[in-house]
Amino acid sequence: MNLEPVAVVGASGYSGEELVRLLSRHPGVDLVALTSRQLAGQTVETVFPKFAGLRYSQLAFIESSVDKIVATGARTVFLALPHGVAAEYAKPLVDAKLRVIDLSADFRIKDAAVYQEFYGEAAHAPELAAISVYGLPEIYREQIRNAQLVASPGCYPTSAIVPLYPLLKRRMLKPESIIINSLSGVSGAGRTAKVDYLYVECNESVRAYSVPKHRHLAEIEQELSNAYGEDVTVSFVPHLIPVNRGIATTIHATPADGIGLAEISQAYKEAYANEPFVRLLGEKGTPDTKNVTFTNFIDVAWRHDPRTGRMVLLSAEDNLVKGAAGQAVQSLNVMCGWPETTALL
Repeated sequence: MNLEPVAVVGASGYSGEELVRLLSRHPGVDLVALTSRQLAGQTVETVFPKFAGLRYSQLAFIESSVDKIVATGARTVFLALPHGVAAEYAKPLVDAKLRVIDLSADFRIKDAAVYQEFYGEAAHAPELAAISVYGLPEIYREQIRNAQLVASPGCYPTSAIVPLYPLLKRRMLKPESIIINSLSGVSGAGRTAKVDYLYVECNESVRAYSVPKHRHLAEIEQELSNAYGEDVTVSFVPHLIPVNRGIATTIHATPADGIGLAEISQAYKEAYANEPFVRLLGEKGTPDTKNVTFTNFIDVAWRHDPRTGRMVLLSAEDNLVKGAAGQAVQSLNVMCGWPETTALL
């Protein structure tokens, strides 16, 4: 396995830290650079004491400069930056012929008007969004293989798209009936000092937020529309729960005429039986965040409610792994032709 020189831009946040954890154990990766405007000059073990004594523990952060990143010899760059900022780096890095895997929202939304609607600002690089590949390997694996720019999905969208996509693609659900409720750990908000995410504000409390129009709804509807072949509009309500990490999602939807549990179960088997990170728990299992944290798995289960006639779809994932860094590394493995599970199992 030839080593791939890799850089992580914005490595000081939770997703960046998770990338360091995964890449440091990746046998095909040479981690040549970590960048941070605030931490330049400090070593990995100084910033993240948990990595003391491990591979790359003495690697020092460098300034977040495109020229310095290119000078390291990196061929693939992960961008773990806020939306808006990521585009500032992606454009010159793509121009320099580097491969970019972006964990922000800058290139996920194909329609610039939709980006403006949900993010309240103009799309930062619509020309790059147009050529990016949505980085959900279970759906876009073949496109990811030859991509130069991968837009890694958001955490909430992954938890909703994976259970819904194969059913909508087969037109097994009535799209107008779909209601998605998700509960996320506090790390989903990033490493920020906002009052809403302080311990005293979050502990022993559960609350909905960004109702009725969370930003991630844009990419959820985009991908579900791609699956169904027509515009799909859904209800989505996220909730903050007092745990560090993990997302549990519950989806209610009315099945199309003639569709029952047997057809739903068969659709999931056809779509995901050979997917290494989708675990199908069937009609009796219940996804639980404790079973997926620190892993790249997404667990999926389903039920039929005979009283209402609705299907109930359930999923659980780690928002920092399958919902962020792990999924990005999964895309790297696809791009480099390595076993998809490398460094992730």
